[in-house]
Amino acid sequence: MGKFQQLLTPLAGRVGQVVNYAALSNDVGVSASTIQQWISVLKASYILFELPPFFENIRKRVVKSPKLYFTDTGLAAFLLGIQSAEQVARDPLRGNLYENLMILDVLKAHLNRGLRPDLFFYRDSLGNEVDLLVRQNQRLLPIEIKSSATFSSSFLKGIESFRATSSDCLEEAIVLYNGDQTFTIHGTRIFNPLTSGESPYCPHR
Repeated sequence: MGKFQQLLTPLAGRVGQVVNYAALSNDVGVSASTIQQWISVLKASYILFELPPFFENIRKRVVKSPKLYFTDTGLAAFLLGIQSAEQVARDPLRGNLYENLMILDVLKAHLNRGLRPDLFFYRDSLGNEVDLLVRQNQRLLPIEIKSSATFSSSFLKGIESFRATSSDCLEEAIVLYNGDQTFTIHGTRIFNPLTSGESPYCPHR
């Protein structure tokens, strides 16, 4: 197997993480600049897509490197050796794969309507994070993504932090999780898109 193909497995192991070219370089045994070029090819081939960080009008120190996701969550699972639902339920990367699946659905919802997918993530230097920000009418809808079947108020921490930081944040928000209940807390809609029949996010025209 060539080194280019060898890159795919460590990329699957880092799905949903901030890109670290140096770490990937050490894993594959080629230069960081070569890794960067190969990832550009994978993005151009629609195997990977990039989620940029949001830092406009933010005074805090924030992460400014993008995250990478697979355009086929099944391919990422295959590269990780996951072959059944039982395996993915026990896999330590379950949360990352769930996040990949949800963000991919939001991306497709935009593209299927011929809309530009204005999508971002947010993370500050203190670790406060929102998995997905969707720009709509110059405002930002925060979406938190958790694979847990049990809701926790801690799921709202990143959303609340971003609301306090950005004047562009909408009052409404969404938490996508893997539980059975659907409810709303302080303007935040919490539901399981895989069982409720609701779309993770239906963009406005």
